[in-house]
Amino acid sequence: MNREKPRLNAIVFDFDGTLAKLNIDFALMKQGILELTAGYGVPTGALQGLFVLEMIAAGKILVSQSYPGNEEEYLRRANEQIREIEIDAAKRGGLFEGTREFLRELQDRGVRAGVISRNCRQAVAEVFPDIEDYTEAVLTREMTRRVKPHPEHLWATLRKLDTAPEGAAMVGDHPMDIRMGKELCVYTVGVLSGHSGRRELEEAGADRIINRAADMAGLVL
Repeated sequence: MNREKPRLNAIVFDFDGTLAKLNIDFALMKQGILELTAGYGVPTGALQGLFVLEMIAAGKILVSQSYPGNEEEYLRRANEQIREIEIDAAKRGGLFEGTREFLRELQDRGVRAGVISRNCRQAVAEVFPDIEDYTEAVLTREMTRRVKPHPEHLWATLRKLDTAPEGAAMVGDHPMDIRMGKELCVYTVGVLSGHSGRRELEEAGADRIINRAADMAGLVL
């Protein structure tokens, strides 16, 4: 940890737990996907322990193997199910205090900002409707072939920001954000405002840990 910070041209932020609090009930999501999958008459043991989006991807394969032709219907129903939970949480969520102000400060300093999220676009827009006024790239799960923790999600965002990894930082509250960033050799910053504690972020290899994303403004020269 505490690797020397490079000169940053761009910072990519996670959304839920980093810029905003959505209070998504992931346990409810997972239970719903398990019940939906079981309803197609396929075993769900292989889905246990996966993140929600990975559960859906695995469930689609199982349905296609057991009941060919039903996999697209399954995918549609699963996505509708989790989208409804995300949007409901977004309606009760909100941006962390000072988010707009520090993003504007980054703009004033010439540092480009991007956001990547496993959430749907509608949930992000519900919480931060003017997000495009403060960032130059927003990639939700519908806008990438492979969502994080796959590094393609971050790489696609850096391309939109026209920034090489060595001049960028990835800021997030989850170990997956840190590990993804390290795969691309960007500077990684863990925040304590979300779902993970300091130890988890340290074990993931975060170069720096701060209390909240707004503290990044003080790290940019």
